[in-house]
Amino acid sequence: MIKTVAVVGAGALGLYYGGRMVLAGYDVAYLARSDREILRTDGIALDWAGETRRLRPSRVAGEPGEIGPVDLVVVALKATANGELSCLLPPLLGPGTLVVNLQNGLGVDEAVAAVAGAERTVGCLCFVGVNRTAPGRAICLTEGYVELGAFAGPSAGRAEAVAEVFTLAGVRAKVAASLSAVRWRKLVWNVPFNGLTVTEGGLTSDEVLRDSVREARVRALMREVQATARAEGVEIEDAFLEQNVRITRDMAYRPSTLLDFLDGRPLELDPIWGEPLRRARRLGVPVPELARLHAQLTAKAAPARG
Repeated sequence: MIKTVAVVGAGALGLYYGGRMVLAGYDVAYLARSDREILRTDGIALDWAGETRRLRPSRVAGEPGEIGPVDLVVVALKATANGELSCLLPPLLGPGTLVVNLQNGLGVDEAVAAVAGAERTVGCLCFVGVNRTAPGRAICLTEGYVELGAFAGPSAGRAEAVAEVFTLAGVRAKVAASLSAVRWRKLVWNVPFNGLTVTEGGLTSDEVLRDSVREARVRALMREVQATARAEGVEIEDAFLEQNVRITRDMAYRPSTLLDFLDGRPLELDPIWGEPLRRARRLGVPVPELARLHAQLTAKAAPARG
């Protein structure tokens, strides 16, 4: 039974989901660096459903050894920080620890599993609208849901155990038969909207669709993701593409990639655009719009990297 939780990272998702777990009564520790002192002195403020909830984690640490082994590790870091996982995760792992990865894109679960072990890794896709508005503060615009899947082999109850934690925290949770399928489905939205809000000059997601040329590009990118997923054996129905367009028309949302770009932080180029592009080329799937968007984002990200 999961009782103790370590949240690695205090960005939007870490604050929101970890905060919901605190409110549900779990013993939640945060591993944070730049925001560590603020979390220690002021705690966390979560804004959602018209209310502000203020809460305090059980501990806020700067090093994983200060926390020690827990029942569940929540990886809420950006994928750009995955080079640190080999230092951050081992001190948090006990014999029965599960690790749930909230990152977007392809190849990210492999990075976690390489350190934590495939047998304990669970991937989690967060279909939610949440932004970090200040250190220790997050606002949820759309609660949505999470979808989880075991990384490798039979689930053996791993994904179900993590889903129960989310459910008890008041978050709608589903367990997927195929983690790969869920990751491809999430890319249907992330590839066009996380990318075009940046390349089109800082638009919100709904503004991207207010121009017929941009909307045509959104749809082309979605179809390229759909075609590449199909080549990998994952079928994504046309209705799902249409649903993603429909729900975004009134979603004045600034995706995480746009916020990272505006703040001068590295972009998650590889898992969201680079790896899908490599797989498409390897499988012989034509993806001219994905290649163009990846090139544009790479050019935009160059100053941040340099």
